[in-house]
Amino acid sequence: MNLAGRIRKHFDDSAQTKLQVKDTLAQPIADAAQAMVECLINDCKILACGNGGSAADAQHFAAELVNRFEIERPGLAAIALTTDSSVLTSIGNDYDFSLIFSRQVRALGMADDVLLAISTSGNSINVVEAVHAAHERGMRVIALTGREGGTMGEILEADDIHICVHAERTARIQEVHLLTLHCLCDAIDHLLLGGE
Repeated sequence: MNLAGRIRKHFDDSAQTKLQVKDTLAQPIADAAQAMVECLINDCKILACGNGGSAADAQHFAAELVNRFEIERPGLAAIALTTDSSVLTSIGNDYDFSLIFSRQVRALGMADDVLLAISTSGNSINVVEAVHAAHERGMRVIALTGREGGTMGEILEADDIHICVHAERTARIQEVHLLTLHCLCDAIDHLLLGGE
């Protein structure tokens, strides 16, 4: 297969994965958007975390809420726990890398806030620890995972929402995660502002 053919196959695989999971994910994404809107209209906030590409997704989502997605509106309260290098490195140095998100959740999270926890495997130790911390703080968790959901899928509570992309390749999972985040942004705006 030549390089252009290889690239076309990535497009085909990505599109097929999205089409395969759309019916499974539509309701949990809608439920997550409702939970986030309830949080925001009650003057609470959304904290988001993940590693690597999932860290970028957490930051992307927070930016879309604090600034705007596709329509003009006031900023919404969202914080990516992946962005403060001094906080991250001090916790990693003084304690352990596994605690970089959970210590922030315990410091910043309040009852009725929402944690958006992103891990393609569902097994990222520091994200799992953030879920535990969120539960301690009385926060609802929206878990964005892949494969079979990993440890995160096992520790979620009844009120939490699990958006699990049942695919094996990390790249395909991340591509669906990004689409999911855009769906959440659109749904939040729709629920808050109405319109088409």
